[in-house]
Amino acid sequence: MKLYPIFSMLCAVILFFSCADNKKTSEKNTEIAPSKNIKTEDVVYNIRGVNYKSFAAFPADSDQPKPVVMVIPEWWGLTDYAKNRAKQLAELGYFAMAVDFYGEGKVVDNPEEAGKLAQPFYQIPINAKMIFDAAKAHVVTFPNADNSKIAVIGYCFGGAQALNMARQESDLKGVVSFHGNLETGVRAKNNKVRILVCNGADDSFVSPAEIASFKKEMDSAKINYQFINYPNSLHSFTNPASTEMGKKFNLKIAYNKEADEKSWNDMKTFLADIFK
Repeated sequence: MKLYPIFSMLCAVILFFSCADNKKTSEKNTEIAPSKNIKTEDVVYNIRGVNYKSFAAFPADSDQPKPVVMVIPEWWGLTDYAKNRAKQLAELGYFAMAVDFYGEGKVVDNPEEAGKLAQPFYQIPINAKMIFDAAKAHVVTFPNADNSKIAVIGYCFGGAQALNMARQESDLKGVVSFHGNLETGVRAKNNKVRILVCNGADDSFVSPAEIASFKKEMDSAKINYQFINYPNSLHSFTNPASTEMGKKFNLKIAYNKEADEKSWNDMKTFLADIFK
């Protein structure tokens, strides 16, 4: 009879450590796991009679819902560069979608046409939100996309539009702008969305006055933001094709490998933090 209390205590100890191990296993299962096995899919939907052809990439080795990262391309349109960034995000363990902003998956190859397509989104910022919201509505139909955890990243024009969404979308976890303009035609309406700005220190398209105005706006709205200047970096410093495009069209844009890699790592740290 005296053995029963000892036996009960042993059972309790075993049960405690068993539960602790199960808890650790459960916690590990919730971590974002990198994956080289990814799946890609064209996502077609209609907005006001125009077909939009966005591009999704996500890990194929798990049905577990993943945090979502929307990618807004440069003003050239939905190029392979934007799609490859979505693939890289999928390899990190995220559900990514590169968003078609112009319709029909349109891509242009000169600054004149790109400027004509991009300018209306600065003039009427709510139109960008309409395009973004339509894309987001299709993302959340995927069972492996966690619609409670959505972030946006963007490049150049896309970086500006990422900030546009931060100013208008209160349900985003965060946005990252890579060498994007800081003024989007609308002021911040909320202070919940965290922001990371990755800016080229020598970017002639983003003036010191624009930077000062942006920081003042963020500080006044009490927004949690980081502004990082990457030394010796011009506009479009993350795109390997930008140096040749700069020479072709006499634009002050160029690739900077060091800044590209550092800003990508800064983005990874930022995403891991906001998706905790």
